[in-house]
Amino acid sequence: MHKIDIDLVEMTLDVMKYTIDRVSNTKFDIGIPKKAEELKALVGETITPKGVGGEYAFDMWKKHLSKAVVPIDHPRHLAFVPASPTRAAIMFDLVTSASSIHGAYWMEGAGGIFCENEAMSWIVSLTGLPEGAFGVFTSGGTAANLSAIVTAREHWRENAVHKTQRGLIITSSGAHSSIKAMAKVADVDILLVETEDVMSEEGLQDCINSLSKDQRERLFAIVATGGTTNAGIIDDLTGIANICEQENLWFHIDAAYGGGALVADSVRHLFNGIERADSITIDPHKWMFSPYDCGAVIYKQPELAKKAHSQQGSYLDIFKDEGAHGFNPTDYQIQLTRRVRGLPLWFSLATHGTNRYKEAVERGLELAQIAGRLIKNAPHVELVRDPSLSCVLYRRIGWNPEDYTHWTYENQKSGFALVTPTKWKSGNTYETVSRFCFINPDTTEEDIKLILESMK
Repeated sequence: MHKIDIDLVEMTLDVMKYTIDRVSNTKFDIGIPKKAEELKALVGETITPKGVGGEYAFDMWKKHLSKAVVPIDHPRHLAFVPASPTRAAIMFDLVTSASSIHGAYWMEGAGGIFCENEAMSWIVSLTGLPEGAFGVFTSGGTAANLSAIVTAREHWRENAVHKTQRGLIITSSGAHSSIKAMAKVADVDILLVETEDVMSEEGLQDCINSLSKDQRERLFAIVATGGTTNAGIIDDLTGIANICEQENLWFHIDAAYGGGALVADSVRHLFNGIERADSITIDPHKWMFSPYDCGAVIYKQPELAKKAHSQQGSYLDIFKDEGAHGFNPTDYQIQLTRRVRGLPLWFSLATHGTNRYKEAVERGLELAQIAGRLIKNAPHVELVRDPSLSCVLYRRIGWNPEDYTHWTYENQKSGFALVTPTKWKSGNTYETVSRFCFINPDTTEEDIKLILESMK
């Protein structure tokens, strides 16, 4: 199955034709998920002792399986945090896979890692971190947040007093779910400042002041958010930086979604204080138009990450040898085996230039403002809060949670749009509302109008 024959050549041509069609297609449907039993009935047994053949398997993919997925780059996919990889990035993702590059060590992946580092240098420059700051690409925000917090914890434990203590971090209740998830994996406790809005300097200080002596000794990091997933809210980064410096705490910023907006002149000032962070998470597969999966973690002092993550083993010694000198991404995050997932981003940046990225992000911000205006002018909907970054929360007047859910499924089943409900805390209660998140610059004002009209 590793030999080259006519069947492989023909299948390669089929795959390339499919890729060309997909990349050049400007109109495609929102997929409709099916139950596993339905898909099984459509395609039958695909994994068999003798195989079903590439032609049959590919035909099943095109006819049935590909239609049961939701393309994240559809202009009317405005749920969660969608993505809109550039066509250049998609094409080079194919090159990345075909090149079989192991991206852990310079000795094996120098050319690919060099390209990743070029893209990373640009991302780091957006943050304003001091000279020497650098980062690596990860599988996503969860892996990036985990890598950063493990680095912070290990640095904290360099003090012998903390060797046997269970660490504690503080974040807001509006922080991304991955913060709680990675805290479990890192085996640290987590306290929440109860706000879905801005985590302020005052609110954080009140939380710290309320800690017991034991908790204060165990507190080692604060996690702020640079653009909450739910509403696009940016915490008081300057105020939180002040506290972290005064209290000698690691300052981590989860900007997985919002970090792409650092390139936009219109909102860059909202991130003031990010240059004082010890570590930052940004997901290029969100607002930097890279394919899944591509996260990034950046450190003010990368050598601290290297102390925490560098793996040891006799079979790895050669990578540390003088003849293999170079940047080894595995030393700075939790993964050993890794693909060069920053390579498609590099190619897209090299192809289009950073000014085009700025324009595309500004378009997402503009779409949120357009949506806000349309909602204000429509009698059947109203804003829950003003748009923030590219997120818009709004309610359909008179609807209950079941109405939102039914509307979401009906729109998806018809292939029209995917817009999902969320919850927003009003006082002590949570209200179900609708939510837009704009990433794709191909989304139009007409798309927004049609979605709002479908709620009548």
